[in-house]
Amino acid sequence: MSELVTGEAVALELRPAKLPSRALAVLIDLAVAFAVYIVVTMTIVAATSSLDDAAAAALAVATFLLVLVGVPIAVETLSRGRSLGKLACGLRVVRDDGGPIRFRHALVRGAVGVVEILMTFGVVACIASLVSARGRRVGDVVAGTLVVRERVPTGQAAFVPPPPPWLVGRFAQLDLSAVPEGLWLAVRQYLTRMGQLDPQVGQGMAGRLAADVAAHTGAPAPTDVPPAAFLAAVVHERQSREARRAFGAGQQGGMPGGAPNAYGMPGTPGAYGMPGAPAGYGPSGAPAPYAAPAAAPQAAPGPHASAPDMFRKSPAPSSSPAPGSRDDGSEPPATGFAPPA
Repeated sequence: MSELVTGEAVALELRPAKLPSRALAVLIDLAVAFAVYIVVTMTIVAATSSLDDAAAAALAVATFLLVLVGVPIAVETLSRGRSLGKLACGLRVVRDDGGPIRFRHALVRGAVGVVEILMTFGVVACIASLVSARGRRVGDVVAGTLVVRERVPTGQAAFVPPPPPWLVGRFAQLDLSAVPEGLWLAVRQYLTRMGQLDPQVGQGMAGRLAADVAAHTGAPAPTDVPPAAFLAAVVHERQSREARRAFGAGQQGGMPGGAPNAYGMPGTPGAYGMPGAPAGYGPSGAPAPYAAPAAAPQAAPGPHASAPDMFRKSPAPSSSPAPGSRDDGSEPPATGFAPPA
């Protein structure tokens, strides 16, 4: 990819068009332009057969410039960089900062294209595209433009598994500003594909990525947390911060309504099956089914409960016994009669 920086200092990742796709787009444009040029020339010759040679030559030059130069410039200007050939190949001409081109960009590209494409049969354009790191021809360099791929094949969006609930919010004070984007991308790719890796290879890769992330944050990676779970928790924390910046403080955990990503996510894979997982997690790393202890029944959740009961602290026992209870804490046997008021 090619990283472009807009006027607002926003980095854009665009895919420059390769020489084969650009050549195919130019061939389509030239075939259509020459077909139109031949039809227009035959019509003009038949209508102006009485003109002298000088007038016929001037009319031929004007027709050439209008059809083969003027029309492509007008098409690129009106379509914001998409000619017929580029539309068929999924390409578009943009400025160096990623914005749409204007008339002056299309004019410079068309004027230089007469020399490097029409007069040299595309040899100069091919050489310039092969030499340029972003595949630009001379017209693109002079006009300050770039031909990019508009239709990029994308597969199904990969799901990044959320961290275990006991890690949500643990790294809220961690400084993540120094972690580069390339490392974030590597971490996300690992988290989405770690189920396809060999266990030993996956653990080694997770350990290296966790060490790199910890080196950029300035805090050592926790020894009681598996590296894969640490990476998932750090990615979750970064997504939560981005959601809070984008939607305000009312968005917690990257999901609307304040519910963290670790809760209520269907199909959460048990991807953290590594040694060191705390009690309550099965061998695959997924939470084990919860069974409430018989000796300590949980109180019914209130109307504003937002987290599962298994992750909520139980209320502290009261110092004074409840009315009607015995001194040893056991409940009196039921008699079927209510005590007098």
